[in-house]
Amino acid sequence: MSMEIPQPSPRVRRPFLRGCAIVALVFVAFFVLIGIISRVDDWSLPTGNKVAVLPVTGLIADSESTIEQLRKFSKDDSVKAIVLRINSPGGGVGPSQEIYEEVRKLKGKKVVVASMGALAASGGYYIACAAQKIYANPGTITGSIGVIMQFVNVKDLIEKIGLKGMVVKSGVFKDIGSPVRDMKPEERELLQGVIDNVHSQFIGAVAEGRKMDREKVAKIADGRIFSGEQAKALGLVDALGNLEDAVAEAGKLAKIEGEPRVVTPPKKKLSILELLKEEAISIIGDKLTENRIRLESLAQ
Repeated sequence: MSMEIPQPSPRVRRPFLRGCAIVALVFVAFFVLIGIISRVDDWSLPTGNKVAVLPVTGLIADSESTIEQLRKFSKDDSVKAIVLRINSPGGGVGPSQEIYEEVRKLKGKKVVVASMGALAASGGYYIACAAQKIYANPGTITGSIGVIMQFVNVKDLIEKIGLKGMVVKSGVFKDIGSPVRDMKPEERELLQGVIDNVHSQFIGAVAEGRKMDREKVAKIADGRIFSGEQAKALGLVDALGNLEDAVAEAGKLAKIEGEPRVVTPPKKKLSILELLKEEAISIIGDKLTENRIRLESLAQ
């Protein structure tokens, strides 16, 4: 006598499979939605009434991220104007000049307005000069049109503890600025020549950007700082106002009807390891470049 094992009815099997398929679709839809939401900031909507606000904050040690974002906004047809929100004491000569030149390239393509926060001095002011219009708060610290190179001399200290520095070099100026010996007159003269040349470039950039007489700029380009109110009286800024005023003016200059829609760069998402890596690189970079020429305000 044989026994047959009963098989499940198709009617029983289909609802189960249908349920599994529905659950799978829900999960897929959920992850797709998460992916869409995470990339919303990267979308460029077709409406052309946008004013982009690009922050330039802290020490200007690198220009790459700022220039990359400027180029993205430049290619986005929906962005009609850019507001540089500057909160910086300045920084390296090279990065400041690179950002300045990139802003200059936008002339004729986009409206660019600079908005100064608490501090926009030296290299921060250098960048602002490339904009079509500069806004500052009455109490903003700005100016500091100058160049600085600093060295530390520990010769006397190391001699007291019995240490002696020794150098093997390929040229007489290769160890210029060495902390273990006094600076020679010819070395000081060479460095002063470099500083004076970069300072002359700074004065030229201000005179060109602000449409001011070069001699007039040179008279106040001795490193002194100004309040926003003083800077306006000297012609270094165009108007007094906050970020909202600068955005509104950028919208008017770009001929945007109504209130412009403000957009900002998407926040960079970093893992803990990436954050630690960037911090380590920043610290090492600062130590290696302590003696570089800087466009930096001492009023920090």
